[in-house]
Amino acid sequence: MLDSEYFDHFLTDIPVVAIFRGFTPEETVKFAVKAWESGVKLVEVPIQDAAGRLSLSAVSDVARGKGFPLGAGTVLSVHDVQFAKDVGCSFTVAPGLDLDVCQAAAEAGLAHLPGVASSSEIGLALSQGRTWLKAFPARELSPSWITAQLGPFPTVRFVATGGVNEENVESFFEAGARAVGVGAALGDPYLLEVVARSQRGGKQ
Repeated sequence: MLDSEYFDHFLTDIPVVAIFRGFTPEETVKFAVKAWESGVKLVEVPIQDAAGRLSLSAVSDVARGKGFPLGAGTVLSVHDVQFAKDVGCSFTVAPGLDLDVCQAAAEAGLAHLPGVASSSEIGLALSQGRTWLKAFPARELSPSWITAQLGPFPTVRFVATGGVNEENVESFFEAGARAVGVGAALGDPYLLEVVARSQRGGKQ
């Protein structure tokens, strides 16, 4: 399945990527299960350190048993891509656009969501056939940045990530983001509210 088809499939109905960073393996499993049960299809566990890798490995056992897709976040190198594949991930996410990482993910059979923060990066990503892109850091870029970029790049499907919260999530959907990545507040009912907002028609 192509990257675009993968993210189209999982983010069309519930346009939310649940991101669990900095939790113990036990907490990460608990929150991941809560996310899946709420309707969120895509769960991401960043692997920027050894603790994150342990948490991802713990969640992968549950995801495999339940048949849920799982992704590795903060993927910065080809080695990270290989780790994600080895633990059973089906997608990877990066904060930036690294063509070597993109190629490694493709060769590993993993869908990849690279981060972009400029018109040049968007253009380069599109030249590689990528239409789903992570707008990062979204809060600093702002909803108006997404609207502005969709002018020259109307085919891009942005996943607004980084600083998205209950106060601004609706603004990102209204600006044209096709999905959001949320994490810091997922231990409370905020996750359910994000899902509810997306189902009420917030997505474009």
